[in-house]
Amino acid sequence: MNELSIAGAHPAAAADVGPGGKTVQQYIDETPRWEDGTFVSMTPMTRMQWLIWALAAAGKFFEGMVVFMTGVALPLISKDWNLGEFEHGMVAAASLLGILVGATLLGGLSDHFGRKRMFIVEMALFTIFLVLTCLSPSFVWFVICLLGLGLALGCDYPTAHMVISESIPSRSRGRLVLSAFGFQAVGALFGTFVGYLILVNHPALDAWRYMYAAAIIPAVLVLVGRFYITESVHWLFAKGKVAEAEREAARLLKRTPAYPKKIRLKRKKVPKAGVPVRKPETHYGVLFNRKNRRATILASVPWFLQDLGTYGIGIFTPVILAAAVGRQKEHATSVADIVQNDILAARGAATIDVLLIVGIIVAVLLADRAGRIRLQIVGFFGCALGLLVAALSAYVAPQLEVLMVFAGFMLFNFMTNMGPNAQTYLIAGEVFPTEVRGKGAGFAASFAKIGAVLTAFLFPVLLADFGTTAILLALVVASLLGAWVTWQFRIETAGLNLEELDADIDAEYAHAPA
Repeated sequence: MNELSIAGAHPAAAADVGPGGKTVQQYIDETPRWEDGTFVSMTPMTRMQWLIWALAAAGKFFEGMVVFMTGVALPLISKDWNLGEFEHGMVAAASLLGILVGATLLGGLSDHFGRKRMFIVEMALFTIFLVLTCLSPSFVWFVICLLGLGLALGCDYPTAHMVISESIPSRSRGRLVLSAFGFQAVGALFGTFVGYLILVNHPALDAWRYMYAAAIIPAVLVLVGRFYITESVHWLFAKGKVAEAEREAARLLKRTPAYPKKIRLKRKKVPKAGVPVRKPETHYGVLFNRKNRRATILASVPWFLQDLGTYGIGIFTPVILAAAVGRQKEHATSVADIVQNDILAARGAATIDVLLIVGIIVAVLLADRAGRIRLQIVGFFGCALGLLVAALSAYVAPQLEVLMVFAGFMLFNFMTNMGPNAQTYLIAGEVFPTEVRGKGAGFAASFAKIGAVLTAFLFPVLLADFGTTAILLALVVASLLGAWVTWQFRIETAGLNLEELDADIDAEYAHAPA
């Protein structure tokens, strides 16, 4: 299958708009020409654009913090409520299942109700369930609260991407979307670090409650901040709310001195009398029609395969490390032993998680230069190699086993965040037309989280039945398959504005064989 790549400007992209004014993206991409002759080499970000970016990054931070902190909290939760392997899987999978449902049911609502409204709703849900999680009186209530947290985070997957990509210059889109996404890794490291600090200063079974409580005040601040951002100008214009779109564009691009001084968006052509106007289909079924099927496969399947490894390894790194150093859970009988083992595993997990941040930094630097597809394929191969190294640790001398596990997981974390973990998120928010972008990105995220849920739920059981080596080898195969699917259905979007993407999708559809 040939690569779909959009290159260059599309004068015809605005063929359906009337004379006068500019398109939404033309205003956003425009480099200011100051009256005093000040030279500007590239389009500067406004305060509003940076605020939108920061509030979107915060959502990814909370996801990494809550999901990966569960790995530190799990031994304490297990002892607190005397959980078995099945219940272990429920705890690990609950928030991920919530993400799956949230991305499916709530992610697409931003296409109907607006990006800003859902941006606020998701953070309100997250804050409420975060408080309830800390107060959970029983295991059942705790699982329900984790589901609620995941529901909010699932909605954030497509919404956060869109509020950034639809408000910033095209040349910065890949870099800024990925740097916001990178806060997932920062959150993962921070969550592990917070868990460690709380365990050291409060070595008790209820320490896990304080871990989740640490995110409440930051979540409230982010919730308040989201009330003050602009609505997506692209979304308003697509809905025919041109006057409102112009007002929000003026807020989005507010600079000192003012530039542009006046915003006038190109109006759509008024159809001739008697000519029927066909409204675009926006139901989930259109994701699988001839026009969008390729994008749906590219956005969904590699993300699913990537999540199989990322969440399984991420959540259970402390457990795997503990097994590698011979500190099996059965050796821990007292609360003090459990806490001490948890502290040691948290230290090791934090060291490995640092590579998540290094990987996303490299992704930010290379995404617009090397392209999304190339980085995703290279990343998948790197993940396979890292997992293979960790799997082969079972066949070396005991003194080398721990070293190989560390080396393999560190390579995996670096490669996944440089490649598929970052690029799948970026691609899913770019390859769909504006009218179904929320649904497309939401579906991709929810489909991916099926893999995350399966891995998180089954990992404890599979570890007990088949051992670490067999699981890691299966994930090697999944990574190689992800590279193949990416190549077969590749669509390169690096450096292209959203209006050009929409135009090229229409052109590709028009010329494709029936």
